[in-house]
Amino acid sequence: MILETRQQHWPDEAACETTARALARQPALRHACLELHGPLGAGKTTFARHLLRALGVTGRIKSPSYAIVEPHEVPATDGADPLDDKLGKLDIWHFDFYRFGDPREWEDAGFRDLFASPGLKLVEWPDKARGLLPVPDLSLSLLPDTDSDGRQALWQARTPLGAALLRETLP
Repeated sequence: MILETRQQHWPDEAACETTARALARQPALRHACLELHGPLGAGKTTFARHLLRALGVTGRIKSPSYAIVEPHEVPATDGADPLDDKLGKLDIWHFDFYRFGDPREWEDAGFRDLFASPGLKLVEWPDKARGLLPVPDLSLSLLPDTDSDGRQALWQARTPLGAALLRETLP
């Protein structure tokens, strides 16, 4: 079920980065699952990198295309709920299921435990694990413009948390 929808046009990568920074400022993002849809080259990993940087990830941010999942850990920011995580940090799991040939690979890899754990989950190519993933809070579909370097971005909130994130990020 889709609760809310927003559309954006990103004329360039700077617009993508601006949106990622706005989303990263939302404290509730710590608990979210965000699906990233689009064809190869649409900008899914680029958006994820901008979001990770905006959340405080430092160093090289590798694409999870070959590893399937790349974990990140960010120290808690001021105002974070100290009861949210005993260690006062934000765990982020960046998944890319592009190479999955069978959704059961998700089960075999033990990802159910990661999705049940606290933290932000970013999921590229979620259709490759269809029926096994939890309902995402937000779904972002990216399509390259045919006549420019821009992108069309369609946001869909699928949970109350996602709707709140969408309203705060893209009023």
